[in-house]
Amino acid sequence: MNNIFERILEDPKRFRTAKIIFYISLAVILLIEIAVVYVLHLGHGHFWFENLPAFGSIYGFISCVLIIVVSKFIGHHWLMKKEDYYND
Repeated sequence: MNNIFERILEDPKRFRTAKIIFYISLAVILLIEIAVVYVLHLGHGHFWFENLPAFGSIYGFISCVLIIVVSKFIGHHWLMKKEDYYND
């Protein structure tokens, strides 16, 4: 299984095709979420912004980005030591 992923990542033509398929699948998921909210009326949020199309996806994406940014900030400014930390 690992060999398949290596071949996809190493070949530029296969990588481009995999990237296009990935973006198309994200667009399909977004359209399905919008259809569920507006056509089937399954989404009834408590607040007005919860009824916006694709709110869950956008909220999840922004949350993940914030987790990464905050983790990198904490790692660089609090956890990491200077290069000459042990030489003093």
